[in-house]
Amino acid sequence: MTYWIINSLIVFILCVLFAGVLIPQILLIAYRRNLFDEVDERKIHKGAIPRLGGMAFEPVILLSLVLMAGVNILAGETMFSDAFSAHTLVFIAAFCSIQLLYLVGLADDLIGIKYRAKFVIQLVCAVLLISSGCWFDTLGGALGINAWSPWIGMPFTAIVIVFIINAFNLIDGIDGLASGLSSIASLIYGISFLMLGEYGYALISFATLGVLVPFYYFNVFGDVRKHSKIFMGDTGSLTIGLILSILGIQLYTLPDTDMLEFSPSVLAFSPLIIPAFDVVRVYMMRIRQHRSPFLPDKSHIHHKFLAAGMRPRVAMVTIIITSVLFTLLNLWLSVWMNINVIVVLDIVLWIAFNGWLNTRIARYRRTHSDV
Repeated sequence: MTYWIINSLIVFILCVLFAGVLIPQILLIAYRRNLFDEVDERKIHKGAIPRLGGMAFEPVILLSLVLMAGVNILAGETMFSDAFSAHTLVFIAAFCSIQLLYLVGLADDLIGIKYRAKFVIQLVCAVLLISSGCWFDTLGGALGINAWSPWIGMPFTAIVIVFIINAFNLIDGIDGLASGLSSIASLIYGISFLMLGEYGYALISFATLGVLVPFYYFNVFGDVRKHSKIFMGDTGSLTIGLILSILGIQLYTLPDTDMLEFSPSVLAFSPLIIPAFDVVRVYMMRIRQHRSPFLPDKSHIHHKFLAAGMRPRVAMVTIIITSVLFTLLNLWLSVWMNINVIVVLDIVLWIAFNGWLNTRIARYRRTHSDV
């Protein structure tokens, strides 16, 4: 275990350093070539801000992992490469699909791509992963389902992968929100995989966390006037969404073990509750209003916090803390309760949370309409 903790820490540090060096270079190029995020009625930022921060994610993760593999081989240590060879097909499919979606996101950030084309590529990535063995062969007791037919499990997995990718793409609406939620999920996944002995996935989790830390700094604390602020763009949100979907599926489908006090399935879905539940709520609301569920608007959870009078940074911190509380509550409940009961409680709490937020919005609007 000590060996893997050290390697995970080194991979994390390498990603922090590489991304910390690369992101300023991306900023420099973006300002020289006038590659900025366009301002429209849905966006809250002002001024010219590049949206190419996600360019650093996939190359830095891959570079750090390959570099550490080389160092370990030169040192005569084979455990690092063995961790990936244990799931060779899954890792090959994962990096191929991540590379493909990374390129699509980059093209979208630079020239724009229709959402139908992005949807098709996301399905292709899902098929790649499923063909490698990365799919829900069990629901871990959810809905009373354990093992089920591949004819059901594989299409279900494709839907989940595309859903999670778009959930993180759509939650990326205020500074630090998508990267903050993704960082929490990556940290939880990394620790879980370490404790479960799935070291290849642990390394990917900590590498992902490593690229998110410096991006979070530039995204949240960067200054537009000093040309140090950047967004992750679709390149970043699509890439991170795909990585977390892969890690989440692999963690969810692991069997319960005495090596971990909590259920792997609960650990897998709990950090994704906020973006996942928010997408479901928004889509249901649009359908109920006879609007296309795919057309953008200002109805996401972060928009609601802003409508309630919160400043963007306060809203971001509040949503991230809420995600952490959901996760901690689920882990505590998982010791005594069935996963189905936990999911029902999550839904009830989410509805209550949105009800409280709607009340706050109404109160804020009444107060300011009287001024």
